[in-house]
Amino acid sequence: MPGHLIQAGAQIICTHGGQATGIPSSPRVLAGGQPVHTLPDAFTVAACPFQVPIGTGTKPQPCMTIKWLVPAGRVRIGGNPALVRTSSGMCQSAEQIPQGAPNVLVTQVRASAQ
Repeated sequence: MPGHLIQAGAQIICTHGGQATGIPSSPRVLAGGQPVHTLPDAFTVAACPFQVPIGTGTKPQPCMTIKWLVPAGRVRIGGNPALVRTSSGMCQSAEQIPQGAPNVLVTQVRASAQ
């Protein structure tokens, strides 16, 4: 699906409101003056408040990482598919438990891909 390229500094949150930050693996392609993210880039999530009920209490189960599943279909950067605003992904806990899809709120708006 077409969408704007996700660059370093794009605003991405987990399903529960935690802030995601990515580390671009290829600094060669820029959008909005920032490197563009690709499928293998590492994304971490901070300040996710999610907890699961256990007995009479709760256990913290925050989102820790994002695993992207569906990148751009036609655009590659350094041989890896680019990530776009419409890319699908899954937030995961430290135990790799799926916790919901990330929400890409703000990206640059000048460069898009399919």
